[in-house]
Amino acid sequence: MSRPINEIAQEIVNDWGAKTYFGAKPYLSAMLSLRKADDMYGYDTAHSIICYFLGNAGTYRGETAKRVKAELKQMVGLK
Repeated sequence: MSRPINEIAQEIVNDWGAKTYFGAKPYLSAMLSLRKADDMYGYDTAHSIICYFLGNAGTYRGETAKRVKAELKQMVGLK
């Protein structure tokens, strides 16, 4: 079973910190209030928010980044 999205997001915040890319911030912020992939954030699905985050998280690098991005990709069915 995968971890809740908000737990993953908090790990990203703790790891990426002040260097978080501005394009990823709104999606990361939304992820902090989501628990599972079928949750909604306003009119957006958690699935779409995760995909948008991943699309804007290109500058997030390192071992933790690889691990959590893989976890998020698995959660939404991406390779």
